[in-house]
Amino acid sequence: MIISPIATDANGKPKSTGSMQSLGKDEFLQLLVAKLEYQDPLDPMQDEDFVAQLAQFSSLEQMNNISEGIATSNEWDYLQMQSINNTMAAGLIGKDVTASYSGLYFDGETEPQISYETGQFASEVTITIKDDLGTVVNTITKKNVESGINGFKWDGKNSFGNRVTEGSYSVEVTAVDASGGTFKPSLSLTGKVDEIRYRDGVAYLIVSGSEIPMGDISAIAASE
Repeated sequence: MIISPIATDANGKPKSTGSMQSLGKDEFLQLLVAKLEYQDPLDPMQDEDFVAQLAQFSSLEQMNNISEGIATSNEWDYLQMQSINNTMAAGLIGKDVTASYSGLYFDGETEPQISYETGQFASEVTITIKDDLGTVVNTITKKNVESGINGFKWDGKNSFGNRVTEGSYSVEVTAVDASGGTFKPSLSLTGKVDEIRYRDGVAYLIVSGSEIPMGDISAIAASE
């Protein structure tokens, strides 16, 4: 009888209570040894059965080693890529960059820059700032906004005038044109990289007071 690597009940069916339970290589070997110890001496295990079960154990061990190797390789690949990105980020200090973004990070003190680009004149632009739970913390309105890149520094306060806590905030922008129609300006920021900040092992570029992830950079140019 071949020993199955899947735990079974008294009827030989796979257990289904909770999550599926499976045997690791150590449990498999212990079960094999126990079977050899308590086998019927008048009807011992046949050689072919023993060889088949050893083959199963060998296969299980190899799959376990492969799985561990892949996990280790992925971890090293991630750390290597993170190191490369951090090194590249340091080389961007002093350069002009353009970035598209969907949010900002407020450190509790520095007023972050909120920039947006309109392709036409807007009689009104509404900027909605939400926390990481999606709750609106402030809504800011700008009147008679010219076409092009526009922006302002957010004071880090909510609609009640209280300073919000440190953390990440999303930004949404909508606009109304001269005829009353609505359109959506793009969130775009252009400026010089003043410094690099590292948080949780990830590099962020500080551009005009805003914290921009490396992945949001769309263009890089040498500053004049």
